[in-house]
Amino acid sequence: MKIYVVDDERIIRVSLSDELRDAGFEVYEFANAGAALMQINNIVPDIVITDLKMPDINGIEFLKKIKKINTNIYVILMTAYSTVSTAVEAMKLGAYDYVEKPFENEKILLVIERIIELKKIKDENKELKIKLKQDYDFSSYVGNSNKVNEIFNLVKIVAQKSTSVLLVGETGTGKELLTNIIHYNSSRSKKPLIKVSCAILSREIFESELFGHVKGAFTGALSDKIGRFEMANGGTLYLDDIDDVPLDLQVKLLRALEEREIEKVGSNKPVKVDIRLIASTKKDLRKMVDEGNFREDLFYRLNVFPIKLPALRERKDDIKKLIRHFASIFSDNLIQIDNKVFDILKKHPFQGNVRELRNLTERLVLLSTNNKIEENIIPYEIRYPEFNSSYFSFDNKTLVDILEEVEKNAIMSALDKANGNKAKTAELLGLPASTLKSKISKLGIL
Repeated sequence: MKIYVVDDERIIRVSLSDELRDAGFEVYEFANAGAALMQINNIVPDIVITDLKMPDINGIEFLKKIKKINTNIYVILMTAYSTVSTAVEAMKLGAYDYVEKPFENEKILLVIERIIELKKIKDENKELKIKLKQDYDFSSYVGNSNKVNEIFNLVKIVAQKSTSVLLVGETGTGKELLTNIIHYNSSRSKKPLIKVSCAILSREIFESELFGHVKGAFTGALSDKIGRFEMANGGTLYLDDIDDVPLDLQVKLLRALEEREIEKVGSNKPVKVDIRLIASTKKDLRKMVDEGNFREDLFYRLNVFPIKLPALRERKDDIKKLIRHFASIFSDNLIQIDNKVFDILKKHPFQGNVRELRNLTERLVLLSTNNKIEENIIPYEIRYPEFNSSYFSFDNKTLVDILEEVEKNAIMSALDKANGNKAKTAELLGLPASTLKSKISKLGIL
């Protein structure tokens, strides 16, 4: 770290500078503020330690000029007891701290240690914000199919608005990821993103979790509690599985969304909130309304800007791009993927959608050798969808057919254990290699 020591008293300046150099800092000495300002654009300091009373430019004016040049420079003031009130005023103008003269140099070192910790936290937060921006830019919802491009267009339209969004899609289609993308590409990105899973909240605590409660509102309410609406104030509130909100509480949720205010449990005092709501569901809310299981007025309030997320089986052309994307996440090396792998996985239904594909890719990367994913490491139930090791149907089958089915499944299972190695498969089954080859051909396994 670079430190400027600015003081017209040479003894103090030299003594402190030597101490700081011994502590490992890069130190520059100046007898007055003017000389420091002339150098500050060439060598930008992390910290400036300056006397408050100096002949050319006093510490207050010096502080103002520093903050105009660079607000990230920390300023420590050295002051006599008689000017402490001025030093306090200087802190309001942006000074980090002050020390009274005379002082031990160790006191300055302690202040610098606090600055280093603070700077570290700020730098980490900055890096985290940059990473969040990168992780949740529009390209993080991977795909180039027509359905994905339609979603991109909708998200770009709604991201900069405060309009409520309803995400509709099966489990694993990326509803939470899309929520992150919308939030971190909106004007609310610096404010909180609060997520609530409505499915895991019991009826008893739902209202308290959403709206908060006051002390004594019910048994066990030992203190005031802030609800998720207040936590998300200024930012985004994400309600996952909105269809699980109890019917009798839906009217309170509707009121909060309509009037932008809530009432804590046990209180009749309204609290204003400014939130952008994103809700998600894997169910047909319109059908639930028709069946009397969801309020129609709440449905219309949520359905202002619906976005339907397609199942993976509806955008199979994206599978290749998704696998490569996930492989790059799970390996620092470039992973080669055999084209047969893509062909096999495009035939798989992926009931768990993108989440299932992500988990499968992680497994394949772990099992890959020489940074290459080949078909033989794909689970046999995916490679051979007709194979079910736990159940055989004997209905309307002859004994010959049953035995053939058992034999076929046994060979396929052994092939999987041997990673496709026929010699090893024959050994596992206790068969001559020629016999195995004949059976494989006869049963049409490969």
